[in-house]
Amino acid sequence: MGNGTLITVAPTGAETSKQDAPALPVTLDELLTTAKECAALGAAMIHVHIRDERAEPTLDLGRLRETVAALRAETDLIVQLSTGGAVTDPEAARRAVLEVRPESASLTMGTVNFGDGVFLNRWDFIVDLHTGMQERGILPEYEIFDLGQLTTLRRLLEKHGLPAGGHVHLDLVMGVPGGMAGTTETVAACLAAMRDLPEDTTFSATGIGRATIPVMLAALSAGGHLRVGMEDTLTYAPHRPVDSNMQLVARAVGFAQLAQRPPLLTKAARELLGLD
Repeated sequence: MGNGTLITVAPTGAETSKQDAPALPVTLDELLTTAKECAALGAAMIHVHIRDERAEPTLDLGRLRETVAALRAETDLIVQLSTGGAVTDPEAARRAVLEVRPESASLTMGTVNFGDGVFLNRWDFIVDLHTGMQERGILPEYEIFDLGQLTTLRRLLEKHGLPAGGHVHLDLVMGVPGGMAGTTETVAACLAAMRDLPEDTTFSATGIGRATIPVMLAALSAGGHLRVGMEDTLTYAPHRPVDSNMQLVARAVGFAQLAQRPPLLTKAARELLGLD
């Protein structure tokens, strides 16, 4: 899986309010500042959720286009849009994200309990997103919230072919209430299940909340890559809130360097993922 580490920053998400986390970037200017700061530290990809004028989650296509254009103009980060949105977003709005034609987009591989809500991902909708990304040359990042979703991914690839560019990249999202645990043992179980995927498959891992550090260390030791950010964790240490996304990226960079797998520059990250 290579000697370097792809570091993705997920700065905002759709679940946390600005009131609860004042450092959360919710405006375009705040997102651009965060993107440039994190790129300077070693992030090569940004996983994007956006907010409206009231700082509420939105999938408005005009705002998405403006955001992607601004990120491309002011950074060289790989821009990945979320097709998950918020758990309340309808399928039509989530699929419409593909019309913005980002380099990459997330694609969740099954339905999962998400705290008190349900993150619904029907098989037909998964296929629709997968084939829509194939048609548009968008790289999917297959998001895996539970072990059985790796079997769903294998079924998807067998029935509907490899993604555009031919490279399979996934993200193990671990520690969500209702999903798989963020432990070394679970990472190992996922690695065993991934043996049935194409040989050059790469993976990132995301630890939610307290799972952040165990998942980072386990993923690095297994040749995996990292996703960090305020979408996934708001506490840097016990009784110490996160000050900024930079803080989380800097920690991930430090762990990657200690593992002798330094952060990949964006050009190398694009080569790893099979992006032009």
